[in-house]
Amino acid sequence: MQRSIVRRVVAGAAVTTLTLVLGACGAANEESGSGDGSGLSGTLDGAGASSQEAAQQAWRAAFSEKNPDLTINYSPIGSGGGRERFVSGASDFGGTDAALEGEELSKAKERCGKLVELPVYVSPVAVSFNLEGIDKLNLPPETIAKIFNQQITKWNAPEIAKANPGVDLPDTPITPVNRSDESGTTENFTDYLATAAPNAWPHEVSGDWPVPGGEAAKGTSGVKSAIDAGQGTIGYLDASQAGDLGQVAVGVGDEFVSYSPEAAAKVLEVSERKKNQGEHVFAYDLARDTTQSGTYPIVLVSYGMACANYDNAETGELVRSYFQYILSEEGQQKAADAAGSAPISQALREKLRPAVEAIGSNG
Repeated sequence: MQRSIVRRVVAGAAVTTLTLVLGACGAANEESGSGDGSGLSGTLDGAGASSQEAAQQAWRAAFSEKNPDLTINYSPIGSGGGRERFVSGASDFGGTDAALEGEELSKAKERCGKLVELPVYVSPVAVSFNLEGIDKLNLPPETIAKIFNQQITKWNAPEIAKANPGVDLPDTPITPVNRSDESGTTENFTDYLATAAPNAWPHEVSGDWPVPGGEAAKGTSGVKSAIDAGQGTIGYLDASQAGDLGQVAVGVGDEFVSYSPEAAAKVLEVSERKKNQGEHVFAYDLARDTTQSGTYPIVLVSYGMACANYDNAETGELVRSYFQYILSEEGQQKAADAAGSAPISQALREKLRPAVEAIGSNG
């Protein structure tokens, strides 16, 4: 679930200056890892996942402050639109909540020579509810699946009571709330259900919600509002937007784990990189069914898309410098502060470094 987009920049006398500046700051970045690329100029156009919107705003603001002559645009048109624009060459870089696959992956490689696809944004997906007097509940994966498949319909059902001894559960109907629009969040959530509770969730993984009859709402804000407005409601949404809703601690092995940036970031550490996708493609088969202590398995991993080859060399250099910043320790912390995301680890950043350096290398 991922799409990324990149575009043209700079002209005339600025080209010589840009090349010199990039060369100097590239050496500095290798030493400092900051990726600040100070002194750049031009314009970059990106589009894609709306999940990245707050992070992209933070990245662009900080990077533009260091580079006041550089303009970076990012249109949060959704993962599907971002992949489409990137693959077609209509944008310089892109964002997607679902890694490129199939025909889109092939076309991206045709466009890019070598595709660069990297996890840039990791966010826990909260399972949130509104139930008077109750702020937290423990739910095993099978119970979550049955609730959203409308097989468990009352909050005092035996499966819920068993996981929450001592909690006074009401005889209130459960109203599941799902996204009405195609969504990367839905795709990640259904992937979790299908992987962690396959016997209780018979539906295919999809960005379109597969179960009719619940309450549907558009976008993260719509789901939040619907849960807020109801009683006995439960839904899934980006954790940064969950606010003061009741929160589910998810069954992982023999424990229940609440979402947090630290617990979410652990998922990539226990997950395997997809094979045969490309030298610089770091798409992951997420370990949704992990039993690793302290790991929160319902996460959205959003990817950045870029190219090793650009028709305009200066565009490639700008994209490389921007991605260096996004994946730097500072950049990841900026996203965490702005969007509540989980900064990726230093160990993973080191693994991704050669792929970042390949952006715009024409290699």
